[in-house]
Amino acid sequence: MLNAPGVHKSAYNQPEGLKRDVALAFTGPLETVSHALLLDRPRAGVQALVGRSGIDEIDTELGIEGDFTDGAPVVEPVPPPSVKPKFSPKRPLRLWIAGDSLVIEPGFAIQRAIASNRAIARTPEIVGRVASGLTRPDVFNWFDAVRAQLSSLKPHAVILAFGANDTNAYMTGLPEGVSLGSFGSAAWVREYRRRVAGILAIARRAGVHVVWLGLPITTDANQTRRFEVVNAAVAAEARERPGSVSYIDTYVLLAGPDGGYAEYLATASGGQIKVRAPDGVHLERAGGDIVAREVLEAFRETFEIRSGP
Repeated sequence: MLNAPGVHKSAYNQPEGLKRDVALAFTGPLETVSHALLLDRPRAGVQALVGRSGIDEIDTELGIEGDFTDGAPVVEPVPPPSVKPKFSPKRPLRLWIAGDSLVIEPGFAIQRAIASNRAIARTPEIVGRVASGLTRPDVFNWFDAVRAQLSSLKPHAVILAFGANDTNAYMTGLPEGVSLGSFGSAAWVREYRRRVAGILAIARRAGVHVVWLGLPITTDANQTRRFEVVNAAVAAEARERPGSVSYIDTYVLLAGPDGGYAEYLATASGGQIKVRAPDGVHLERAGGDIVAREVLEAFRETFEIRSGP
């Protein structure tokens, strides 16, 4: 009873299915009774003391444009500026890196790559939220987080990676009683593109260039096919914004010579480097370095970065 709000949120955050339905049926009334008897107040007080107020709230509000039945709103293409924005040690490029767990290793690689470049400001802590994505704002609301961080940090560019945890049919943040059908259905793709477009719209309003890391090929053929669905949706939205979004195709970048999964890739000297983690999904340090080089190339195409006189 003292922990009823937290228990109810944990139930809400479970994957769709009978187990979740039963848990919600039990914890919903439990939370109501706990609140009515003021038994949830001690937990709320402790949370306030440690700066974690609101942690039990279930937030599924996206705050983005477009109706879920119509999909992503029509976007006028943003042409690249006639003159590239200039950055130097006196006016360094501010960068923010965020996403799910697949952003962490490339993020570290990017930090290493720019460590000696005074024209790019050292990034704040990489925000890599495990098991998060755009389909489950109840688990972590990236729409709120991106909006808040862009307002606070005021970066010139952001590196984002979402989708590895978005390969299920179930989404929260939809009107009551609405179902999108199976994963990859036309309705599901429309809604997912709307959410991608929502993140990109938040960045555009903040005047921020987005570098979006696509999902890599994996050892699991079924998972790879699902990743392809997500990648296609993201790439489609990126193509509509050529002046403000750069899409990094890590699927091709990390594939082997035959186009399939590769744990090792050849080096320029003829050797082999291990680029993929044992789980067949995440990247090793060398894989992160490969992605980082593509990100810096996207920067060179978008900005004029002068690290010296």
